Amino acid sequence: MSTGITLEGKVVVVTGAGRGQGAAEARLFAEAGARVVVTDIREAEGREVVKSLDGQGLFVRHDVADAASWAEVTAAARETFGRIDALVNNAALWRTASVETETRENFEALIRVNLLGPFLGIQAVLPALKEAGGGSIVNVSSTAGLVGIPGHAAYGSTKFGLRGLTRSSALDLAKYRVRVNSVHPGAIDTPMIASTAGRDWSHLPLGRIGRPEEVGELVRFLVSDASSYITGTEFTVDGGSTAG
Repeated sequence: MSTGITLEGKVVVVTGAGRGQGAAEARLFAEAGARVVVTDIREAEGREVVKSLDGQGLFVRHDVADAASWAEVTAAARETFGRIDALVNNAALWRTASVETETRENFEALIRVNLLGPFLGIQAVLPALKEAGGGSIVNVSSTAGLVGIPGHAAYGSTKFGLRGLTRSSALDLAKYRVRVNSVHPGAIDTPMIASTAGRDWSHLPLGRIGRPEEVGELVRFLVSDASSYITGTEFTVDGGSTAG
């Protein structure tokens, strides 16, 4: 069923798109007419996603914490599709530990992927977005970037940081007509949280875990021109878990 949202003519880079939310976003974007640059460190999974995009996708193996890898992504996107109109910083690591038992090694690893990665991505795509006359950047944060959650000292720190990066970047880049927003999913049924399989989610206000497509549909709106007057804003997709 058509949502009325079109991405015709747009080129969108989606990180961590080999599975889960990123893969769902890539497919929704292609359905809306976009050409999609699928990036992931998982090459086999990323290439499988591209196969499902009916010729509208390109896979680039990508380490989001490496500036040189970002340069390869932007170069490939422009060489293949001629432009970049949007970036979805979706790639992330999720690991849990209390602040008492967390390690410096793990803390730094999460910072590199979850916060440094989006920062490098914004810098990398900005020249292309400026050439295009504007564009959209969507940073996928988490409800752990809105409220404190036990066992999330490292992960929550990165996601709160991404929220701040989003707001500051929105102000810095508005003069280029580049919009920057953040999306904050709660419990979403993806491989990243496979360790919680079988958990009862009836305690959530909507009584269930979310689907990746329910995040992807919001991200598609934020990438599209339908959200042209929205920037520096946070959107929660969590079944009501942070409403109280």
